[in-house]
Formats: sequence, structure tokens, C-alpha cells
Amino acid sequence: MKKILVAEDEQNIREFVVINLKRAGYDCVEAASGEEALRVYEQSGGDFDVAVLDIMMPGSLDGLAVCKELRQKNATIGIIMLTAKTQEMDKVTGLMMGADDYVTKPFSPSELVARVDAVYRRVAQFTRAAEPNFSEELRSGRFVLNLRNRSFTKDGNPVELTQVEFQIMEYFISNAGKALKRSEILKHVWGSGYVGEEKIVDVNIRRLRMKIEDEPSNPRHVVTVWGIGYRWDK
Repeated sequence: MKKILVAEDEQNIREFVVINLKRAGYDCVEAASGEEALRVYEQSGGDFDVAVLDIMMPGSLDGLAVCKELRQKNATIGIIMLTAKTQEMDKVTGLMMGADDYVTKPFSPSELVARVDAVYRRVAQFTRAAEPNFSEELRSGRFVLNLRNRSFTKDGNPVELTQVEFQIMEYFISNAGKALKRSEILKHVWGSGYVGEEKIVDVNIRRLRMKIEDEPSNPRHVVTVWGIGYRWDK
């Protein structure tokens, strides 16, 4: 069963989310606050594939704080933020804290399920390691991407990546030296049915540079190709 944590303080919205995700085959666990969300997460031993978090929750822990805590505890859990149209900066902040995607209220059941499905598929890609003829490592200069254990190292030192960041790196290294359009990166990582904005690519690139570049403000590896997108250089 695909297990998902839904943290939303407004009961009607929470019930709407849970009903539609259950119909799509997810096992949902509910939380009405950030504190309850973390408590439920700990009590389950972290046994969740995806977390859907409302940004604006009462108490000392809002959705952004919960996102940051969950990402520190679990690099592979999929995280989707629920935001309002007026929370533009919060969307970027959530992505920089480790969220994989965001859904803007109001949203349709089909949009919500499509976004959750896309994130879940990324989380479930660990099963690829069992496929025949599986290529275990991708090497590029100082970097090694291990596809079997989903690890990434720079100069032999581990760098913790989210599932989105890992997929971006896999795409970059597999296409080293090639200028990749934002739309190509979006389609490869988020899927052809993704209905969000291309800026989600830029935010994840910013986050990735902070992890792998010696000087994030002057990147040598994830290079901007003006008017097109990005290129991976060894």
C-alpha cells in the first residue's frame, strides 16, 4: 500500500484531500497540525512514501518547518506543499527546504492525484536496481552517481540529494556537455503530464548548486545556458 501523510489544519480541505487520495489507492494518515504531523511520522517509524503539507498551519510548526524537519530525517520521502496563490515566496522557500512540488489552492482532485502520483513514482524508483542489466554507476569527473543504492559523491564524499535532485543529476551526467532546455528537464524529472511552472526547475537547480558547487554563485558544473536552460560540465 502506498502510504501518505496529509497535514492540513482545515478539516474540510483535509477530508477532500484524503478522500481523493484513498480513491487513487493511497493509505492516508491525517494530521491537523505540524506538531501532530511530526508525532505521527515518528510513531510510524518514518514509514511514509509521500507527505502532503499545508504551508499555513497553526502552532509553532507550519508546513515549511515540517518540510525542513522531514527532509532532514528522510532524504527520499516525497514532499508536496499546499499553498495559496498569494504565497509565491513560500513556494520558493518550500522548494529550497527540500519539497519536491507544490499545489496551489484551489485545486481539482485530478491535479492533486496527478502531482502525488508523479512524486510517488520517483520515490518508487528504488526498484530499478532489481532490473536486469542494471548499470550501477555514472561517473563524471569528481562525481559518482550510484544508481543501485541511490547515492551521490563528490571527491569520494557523500552528498545527500532528494529524489528530484538525484534525477536531475542522473539526467545531467547522462547528457554531459549538452544544453538541456528547462522544458526537457521538467518533462524528464516531473513527467510529461506535469501541469506546473518551469520555475520549479530553476529553484531545484539553485538548491543543487548549493550542495555540489565549490562556489554556488559561480558554478563550474551546472552551467546556465542563457535563453535555453542548463548544461552539465565535468
